[in-house]
Amino acid sequence: MSDDENNDGADWGDALEEQAAASADADWGDALNEQAEGEAEASAGADWGDALEEQAAASTDADWGEALNEQANAGTTSSNALTGSDHEINLDVILDVPVTMAMEVGNTKISIRNLLQLNQGSVIELDRLAGEPMDVLVNKVLIARGEVVVVNDKFGLRLTDIISPAERVKKLK
Repeated sequence: MSDDENNDGADWGDALEEQAAASADADWGDALNEQAEGEAEASAGADWGDALEEQAAASTDADWGEALNEQANAGTTSSNALTGSDHEINLDVILDVPVTMAMEVGNTKISIRNLLQLNQGSVIELDRLAGEPMDVLVNKVLIARGEVVVVNDKFGLRLTDIISPAERVKKLK
């Protein structure tokens, strides 16, 4: 390679470095100008921003009041849907909802050791006396008590005591 060829390569390198430096300075200059313009616009628009925020806050409070009134009115409308008149409750809405009904003869607590020793013919002592009424549970809530009867070779239960709604509510608490 001759010296002329090396100088041409060095000239190109120098030219590229100068071009990159010039464009970088121009980019920074443009960016700084844009930032200064943005800050000037922001300070001028700050008054508008404050006014818009105040307006939004005032309209939000009014919207909440209207929404609460609508909700209160909707609540009375939906509760009226359950009643046929002012004094009667319309139960047709819930008549087809399935529930689990169980009759409990009694229960006991035993250890796992004794549970594992149970086999056919084992007798388990329950906490109820013979002749004592059975519990009638609906969705695991006691609603009545009754005595076992046999009708046409099937077991049944004759209700002897209905738990009042007030007593059921007390047991929930």
